[in-house]
Amino acid sequence: MADPRGFLKVTDRVTQPKRPVPIRLMDYSEVLERQTAGTLTAQAGRCMDCGVPFCHNGCPLGNLIPEFNDLTYRGRMDDAAARLLSTNNFPEFTGKLCPAPCEAACVLGINQPAVTIKQVEAELAEHLMEQGDFVPYPPARHTERRVAIVGSGPAGLAAAQQLTRAGHTVAVYERDEAIGGLLRFGIPDFKLEKQVIDLRLAQMEAEGTIFRTGIEIGKDISWEQLRRDYDAVVVATGSTVPRELPVPGHDLDGVHHAMEFLTESNRVVSGVQQSTSIDAKGKHVIVLGGGDTGSDCIGTALRQGAASVTTLAIGVKPPTERSDNQPWPMMPLLFEVQSSHEEGGQRNYLASTVNFVSGEGTEKNKVIGVTVAETEIVAGKRLPKPGTERVLKADLVLLALGFTGPEPSGLTQALSIDFDNRGNVARDGYYMTNTEAVFVAGDAGRGQSLIVWAIAEGRACAASVDKFLTGSTNLPAPVAPNDRAISII
Repeated sequence: MADPRGFLKVTDRVTQPKRPVPIRLMDYSEVLERQTAGTLTAQAGRCMDCGVPFCHNGCPLGNLIPEFNDLTYRGRMDDAAARLLSTNNFPEFTGKLCPAPCEAACVLGINQPAVTIKQVEAELAEHLMEQGDFVPYPPARHTERRVAIVGSGPAGLAAAQQLTRAGHTVAVYERDEAIGGLLRFGIPDFKLEKQVIDLRLAQMEAEGTIFRTGIEIGKDISWEQLRRDYDAVVVATGSTVPRELPVPGHDLDGVHHAMEFLTESNRVVSGVQQSTSIDAKGKHVIVLGGGDTGSDCIGTALRQGAASVTTLAIGVKPPTERSDNQPWPMMPLLFEVQSSHEEGGQRNYLASTVNFVSGEGTEKNKVIGVTVAETEIVAGKRLPKPGTERVLKADLVLLALGFTGPEPSGLTQALSIDFDNRGNVARDGYYMTNTEAVFVAGDAGRGQSLIVWAIAEGRACAASVDKFLTGSTNLPAPVAPNDRAISII
């Protein structure tokens, strides 16, 4: 274990410091700052090798958490980082973006604040980048097998790195102008600066992975041609079809899906695009949806100079402590204050959207407000309560309501691939679709989920592809396609 008296001596949970709000609202640089070495080792030392590490159970990747905590406590950062990389291809992504189900399952969390597992992981990733330790690991031998991966988000990249290291020739196809998927175009820089992605891509290219950008499969190259040219295809396109809100006025100017807004902003920040057509400057912004994407919209709108930002959530405000129906070691739904919430804006709960209000005359096609009502439960459905309607001023409305599944993109017509009853690409117990040699990993197959699940599925799918191509595999398979959650109760 780390410190034999770890959490008995260090009872306080100390998380990463953040840059002051007035300063960070002036730019898009990352909000979180580095933790001092002394604080980091003290926090890692709170992990006391509980005997049965339920944190393993909470992590789809199976990260060896007590081991890298112990090594971090002892100052052996290189060894700790190596232990982390043995199960996680991209700790620099999960350390910044994962909601840490491992911490929800931490044994210490039964009666004390959980160990700061996520920030230890983040600091180990920072150590790797600081030391220039994204060392390429090219395969010792090459097979004659070729694999195409469609989509370059965390699932596609994880599958690509695993299969490249297994000796296959791997090409990753991305329809956008740069690799990264939503990591690059959907996540704002104040949560993940894009040079972090570029460092990892340089390593993967040195290992032999081929990246082909600006190519949309089904349009620039047919799915049939892709199958002819490659021995296996992995669909890792993510869950990108936005959930609609079919209320009157949803088609007014000024009503946009969150990803339209975030993608344009990210392109402007990166310098690829000069200006954005969806600008929050001086506007009253309403965000529908209280999840991570909604939080990203808040932070971006505030940085663009919004006059006000209001978030509307149809459900009740989550509790600040575990409820009885979400006991340890399950990951509970709790009220969360993300960095963007600290920066400004108002959050309203039990708010049902009735309709979007249009202007008059020359503005009859523009949104000028949102009619909301209190939410009530009727026959198990959340509906607006009559008589409680009110209108909120709005010049820009952002729909951050989640996603309903992957874009078919010719999968059904060209490859006759089946979709399940949740709108996701159907697969068997080995990640293969009903079309032989075509596999699916990540959100395209499991639905909208966490980055840690995407990486875990990418690794597991790679093992299935490798076994399909060669008859056996030494690659790890941390999760099965039908795994929905990690819990023993």
